[in-house]
Amino acid sequence: MRVTTLIASFFGIGHLRPAPGTWGSLAALPVAWALHVLGGPGLLGLGLIVVIASGWWATHLEIMGKTEKDPSWIVIDEVAGQWVAFLPVSIGAAHVGAPLTALWPGWIVAFAAFRLFDIWKPGPIGWADRRGGAFGVMADDLLAGLAAAVCVVLGAALAHGVPA
Repeated sequence: MRVTTLIASFFGIGHLRPAPGTWGSLAALPVAWALHVLGGPGLLGLGLIVVIASGWWATHLEIMGKTEKDPSWIVIDEVAGQWVAFLPVSIGAAHVGAPLTALWPGWIVAFAAFRLFDIWKPGPIGWADRRGGAFGVMADDLLAGLAAAVCVVLGAALAHGVPA
């Protein structure tokens, strides 16, 4: 297996069926947890930058010259989007000094909201998806992750009270 295929499929996770995007999103969570435990939100953020850059590169090479714009087996974009959605949970846990397991509702909201926005593709998420190329493949999931991250923050504010 080529390095670009390994990266784009997130080490083969993208070949699981059915729903490879959901498998990719699920696989992203324990890796995000490990990054958080090893280095907090800073390491998760650095990991996100690496995943975006390497994912963009690998996706570009994997789809170049092919008719399929966004093959379902490419799930590195879901990993990046899921990590964006999960970042507020990591930041919140670090801020209050709590283990990530204590913020389990945030994990669920991050996962569910990300999958919802990634499948539904409202507004700018759909626009990015229609751009095509590595940009479109990666950007729609990053925007879906951002929308999910907003849901996580709003959910936390509702659950814990909005500071006055």
